[in-house]
Amino acid sequence: MPVTEERTGGGPALAAVDLGATSGRVVVGRIASGRLTMEQVARFPNTPVLFTEGHSTEGHSTEGHSTEGLSTEGEGAEGLHWNIQALYGAVEEGLGAALRSAPGLCSVGIDSWAVDYALLRGGRMLGVPYHYRDARSARGVELVHAEADGAELFTRNGLQHLDFNTLFQLAAERESGFLDLADRLLLLPDLLAYWLTGQARAEATNASTTGLLSVADRTWDTELMERLGYPPGLFADLVGPGERIGPLTAGVAGRLGADRGRVQVTAVGSHDTASAVAAVPFETPDAAYISSGTWSLVGLELDAPVLTPEARAANFTNEGGVDGRVRFLRNVSGLWLLSESVRTWRESDRRPGAARGGGADLQELLDEAAKVEREVPVFDAADERFVPPGDMPARIRDWCGERGIRPPESRAEVVRSILESLAAAYARTIDAAEELSGRKARTVHVVGGGSRNALLCRLTARRTGRRVVAGPVEATAIGNLLVQARAAGLVSPEATLEDLRAIVRASFPVTVYEP
Repeated sequence: MPVTEERTGGGPALAAVDLGATSGRVVVGRIASGRLTMEQVARFPNTPVLFTEGHSTEGHSTEGHSTEGLSTEGEGAEGLHWNIQALYGAVEEGLGAALRSAPGLCSVGIDSWAVDYALLRGGRMLGVPYHYRDARSARGVELVHAEADGAELFTRNGLQHLDFNTLFQLAAERESGFLDLADRLLLLPDLLAYWLTGQARAEATNASTTGLLSVADRTWDTELMERLGYPPGLFADLVGPGERIGPLTAGVAGRLGADRGRVQVTAVGSHDTASAVAAVPFETPDAAYISSGTWSLVGLELDAPVLTPEARAANFTNEGGVDGRVRFLRNVSGLWLLSESVRTWRESDRRPGAARGGGADLQELLDEAAKVEREVPVFDAADERFVPPGDMPARIRDWCGERGIRPPESRAEVVRSILESLAAAYARTIDAAEELSGRKARTVHVVGGGSRNALLCRLTARRTGRRVVAGPVEATAIGNLLVQARAAGLVSPEATLEDLRAIVRASFPVTVYEP
């Protein structure tokens, strides 16, 4: 990973478990002389599974790891699911590698994507967690809006409308009767922490994405839960970033060869965007951020939510951040469009007798896209047709055809069209965030995987008319580690978020793109 070649060696160390929609990794970090050094010790795929009729949840192994507490009950409902047991097995393997690399490991923090959860009964998981891209949520929206319309929900939770938000997913669970079987709900990073420690907690930044947390006081909205038929007792006690969840269980510590009392699991910004924004190297508050990965999260960091009708109409969200900050942002489709296009082309090229379409190497496609001189269409990257997996180039052609616009023809043109469309969406979103919040953004910080996409950063600078500061790439793991470092006393417990960001600026280079 492009952070440091220095190995962490001995002394106090931290491990960030950073889980994305397509892969996960374990990163070991250490603070020394005001700098953070990092080493990736494990990387593994995160591949969803599609259950069809008659497909049981049984048979998903954890590759030799104990299944204590990981058992499931019931059959796997049809649809798209996370292979959470295999993912947990990979996490344990990664933590074992972390301990071998850094025997002084004292803390583990877990972050992942938002909204998805597991239902449990008596500590046993009921079925396999659904993937947020599963289509069942559309029915959940109808059921929830019959009880509370979008305007009321926004005043209560401050969230933009997304069909896959947890409260909509749960409505589908309730209609099926499955919710009645559960006595506990845990969001996925909380589930993994539970399997590591035996302690069921709900980390606040991720809880803020469920639609069931009050935006006014950041506590569970039990009145809304009861109206929707969700027993409040399902939801675990809240913890904030930096609070201790607990030590490893005896079983986990034994499998990892760890000193059980030494290694603590610490709550971090367990919504990966909360951790990523904590690591944005802001020098002044007049800046926007883009956390660029599978999704692009585009917005401002504020001290208070923006709950105006105009903010709701613009589909902005007010999610919880580290140290009580508000992530005022809008979800914009991200590099998912590009990765799905590349996947489609590679599958096409593998078919017998298929004519080569120009290759599907990502870097070569980006290089060719930078040379495209003909004007390409700028499509609406927020169109819901681009959310499910599938043939993105065909969907882009369809979008253009419906509007009488010439579609991109070559693969390089498709890539250029995607990146131009994303940059245009970023510009619209930042302009809207400024107007709604009253906060100016003279600089745009791009963190995450998109920060190393030079063409996307250049186009973003051009379309926003703002200076773009790209990096660090590994912002999510960095934010995760810095919150742990403060909790463990490796930096001052009184360190502010600005103090932590000063460590980011001292530790990781950035690239600047002028408009």
